[in-house]
Amino acid sequence: MLTAVDHVQLAAPPGSEGDLRAYYAGVLGMTEIPKPPLLAARGGCWFQAGSVQLHLGIEEDFRPARKAHPGLRVRGIEAYAARLAERGAPVTWDDHLPGHRRFYSEDPVGNRLEFLEPTG
Repeated sequence: MLTAVDHVQLAAPPGSEGDLRAYYAGVLGMTEIPKPPLLAARGGCWFQAGSVQLHLGIEEDFRPARKAHPGLRVRGIEAYAARLAERGAPVTWDDHLPGHRRFYSEDPVGNRLEFLEPTG
């Protein structure tokens, strides 16, 4: 029986850790969490906000996820979108999900991210 999503892993190209840290910690406001030593040797980085964990793993033949994406629930979506835009991240609003406000963005390596908040 499934009980929860433990984490979502996205791929990133070799050498992109600095850009990932700037975006996931600096722009999104997540906290970097340490990787176990054996996994840290592979590169990449892990981030957490509350119970949400995103793992960024290094992939030699990297191609960004343009359709597949994590859906991240936020509180105060208007202010959060403004935070991203002020820090140079793209914000594309989408009003096609009934009962939600949502927008899409991209991390610095081109992975798609969805941010949503229920409206009622």
